[in-house]
Amino acid sequence: MIRLSVNVNKVATLRNSRGGAEPNLIAAVRACLDAGAEGITIHPRGDERHIRRADIFAVAECLTPYRERVEFNIEGDPRGQFLDDVCTVRPHQCTLLPVRPGEITNQAGWPGDTDRDALRSVIRRLQDPEIRVAVFVDPTREAIELAADVGADRIELFTEPFARAFERGLDQGRRSFDHYVAAAELAHRHDLGINAGHDLDLHTRTLFRTLPHLDEVSIGHALISHALHVGLRQAVRDYLAVLHNGRASH
Repeated sequence: MIRLSVNVNKVATLRNSRGGAEPNLIAAVRACLDAGAEGITIHPRGDERHIRRADIFAVAECLTPYRERVEFNIEGDPRGQFLDDVCTVRPHQCTLLPVRPGEITNQAGWPGDTDRDALRSVIRRLQDPEIRVAVFVDPTREAIELAADVGADRIELFTEPFARAFERGLDQGRRSFDHYVAAAELAHRHDLGINAGHDLDLHTRTLFRTLPHLDEVSIGHALISHALHVGLRQAVRDYLAVLHNGRASH
């Protein structure tokens, strides 16, 4: 069964826009859990524009009683403080992403000229305390082989190109999807688990849920946007229904 990990960054973005503690991030995490979310994702950045460093520890504490059934995934670029914090809280999974200066959100997976020795060293450090490591990649042979070479446990496929193609019509969406199918099959042959995320929504997930060997999807912006209309608990239930049954729950 494909797991849904809810990225709660946007809740923190809204909180930070006014200061203070509202909307409360931990209350949002608990609402997601009440609705059946199978994972929680956070992505702390150096500028703390959404997830603050203190949030890492607060979310980790909140999820401790649920550790057997709810996966904790922390995304980020492999900088020193980030790695120290991840090793301290020991989430189930750490997803490593390349970060470009000034970007609003991630724009691509790890490039072909990535320093593989450095990335391999980071992955080994995280795996020592038994943290599963995924690397964020484009759906290309070069990227999949890079992930296998550096010793990652999983890949997370960067799905924004698929989402943009899908917006232009189902035919273009299906042609783009074919590249992801090929990438997933290659990753599976390399014994890599397969995650996906970035700009998927209730419509694109209907097709993307059929991706071979898909283990997990991480969704934030679209789910939180949907929650503005239907409420956070119902939004989580709608995304779970699409992943598990192929259609929304209402």
